[in-house]
Amino acid sequence: MARYLLSVFGPAVREPFGEYGSREAMAHALADTGAFNERLERGGHFVFADGLAEASTATTVDGRGDRPIVADGPYLESKEHLGGFWVIEAADLDEAIALAAEGSRVCRNPVEVRPFNTAESVRAMLDA
Repeated sequence: MARYLLSVFGPAVREPFGEYGSREAMAHALADTGAFNERLERGGHFVFADGLAEASTATTVDGRGDRPIVADGPYLESKEHLGGFWVIEAADLDEAIALAAEGSRVCRNPVEVRPFNTAESVRAMLDA
């Protein structure tokens, strides 16, 4: 099985209860997401998942020069940011997309699907 990153995106600036609008709606989304995580585990797809603190809490580090440059805030300024993610295993991209659709529905945010580069895929790229 291949590994995929399912990235959950949401607004950069969070209002109270975020994009959910109310405490109750947020509680329902969290419960639905927990149930989805359990289904991923039972189906053998779950590797890891978690939510992230608000983008304003990020620290960006650029260590390419002689000394690292450290800056408060996210790397990119954007209206939407990564809010959480799942790392899953799926037979193929179609299955990963189907799982992402379910994840998007339960967490009530868009989800981006990206395959991981494996050592084999990187070697094949270098050998080409």
